[in-house]
Amino acid sequence: MAQYGKAEYWEERYTRDAEPFDWYQRWSGIKDVATQYISATQQILHVGCGNSRLSEEMYDDGYLNSINIDISQVVIKAMQEKYRDKTSMRYLHMDCRNMEFEDKTFDAAIDKGTLDAVLCGENSTAHAQKLISEAYRVLSPTGVYIVISYGQPPHRYPYLDKPEFNWEITVHQVQKPTIASNAALATDDKDQPNVHYIYVCKKRGNDS
Repeated sequence: MAQYGKAEYWEERYTRDAEPFDWYQRWSGIKDVATQYISATQQILHVGCGNSRLSEEMYDDGYLNSINIDISQVVIKAMQEKYRDKTSMRYLHMDCRNMEFEDKTFDAAIDKGTLDAVLCGENSTAHAQKLISEAYRVLSPTGVYIVISYGQPPHRYPYLDKPEFNWEITVHQVQKPTIASNAALATDDKDQPNVHYIYVCKKRGNDS
């Protein structure tokens, strides 16, 4: 299995292959769900953006304000250059497990395959909890963390549904695209249903 949990893997991958790649779904595949929870005027964080077209497609749909972070310096430099004319669509080199943002900065955070990638690495449980805790921290009191994953609820709820996270979780399902570029991060994905899961974790608005 590829070392999805290691920064070195992504640096090498994006150095070797600069073509845009979207894990699991394009914006069109998650739009009907996501737009129930986010609006075009909100500040949106894309966690582990890679060279996905997600923010570009959202931008074209009116979602102009996004910050996109990734652990790979190579891909962030490439995306900064590619989208230099879209000044409200920022790209920053950052580790999602240790974000440099102030508390309660964002209205929404979108995680398309990043939690899954972290779970493929060493010390996966600890790193996954750091990622989710950081997402929780940087969200506004009514913010929403949207996780697109191949993982079924019994395998994702133990990470997302913790007492320290004061949010309500709603699970949606969307059909997997048939194109090969939306391959899963796990080698055993053939055993999973023909759907991706969208975990919508909405903070309850009474943070202390």
